[in-house]
Amino acid sequence: MRHLINQSLASIWDNPVNTSLKRAAVLLPLVERPTGMTLILTQRTAHLTHHGGQICFPGGTSHTDDADPIATALRETEEEIGLQRTGIEIAGFLENCVTNTGFLIVPVVGFVKPTISLIPDPFEVADIFEVPLEFVLNPIHHEQHSAFYQGRQHHYYVINYQNRIIWGATAKILVNFYQRLILITNKNSASAL
Repeated sequence: MRHLINQSLASIWDNPVNTSLKRAAVLLPLVERPTGMTLILTQRTAHLTHHGGQICFPGGTSHTDDADPIATALRETEEEIGLQRTGIEIAGFLENCVTNTGFLIVPVVGFVKPTISLIPDPFEVADIFEVPLEFVLNPIHHEQHSAFYQGRQHHYYVINYQNRIIWGATAKILVNFYQRLILITNKNSASAL
């Protein structure tokens, strides 16, 4: 699985120069367990103004002193869940995710040592948990929904894992991850013929 993931990722991020979008980066922390690959997610504390109570990847808004999206993702991950940069091996990038709230998010994928210990920032993070990567990347679990927001209808994905609702940008990034893995799998199958 690790080899397939590495094949599906870009080695550089798409960096649009002219954009009014706020820049952000998230880390998709993957852990190789004996039972299979898992993904670390967090649940934000309910009192937060933006996305309170929602399930998300560790990450956040870029700071001017962040050299690149990797620096943003690693800084935010360390702040939010106490995961040290030395415990993460960066593998690459997924396609940028543009949100309805005006953000351009760069998803950074990294492999995390299974022996890591995580310490949530109690102000920002209510819970840290792992989900099987096989579950969240299975299209059977990618429910399509729509809602009106700011006078327009928007379509989005929902992934329900053990009554934890993953949606919005987080689900959009996971669906994109699945689509990239399928493209690589199909490409590998075609070249084997």
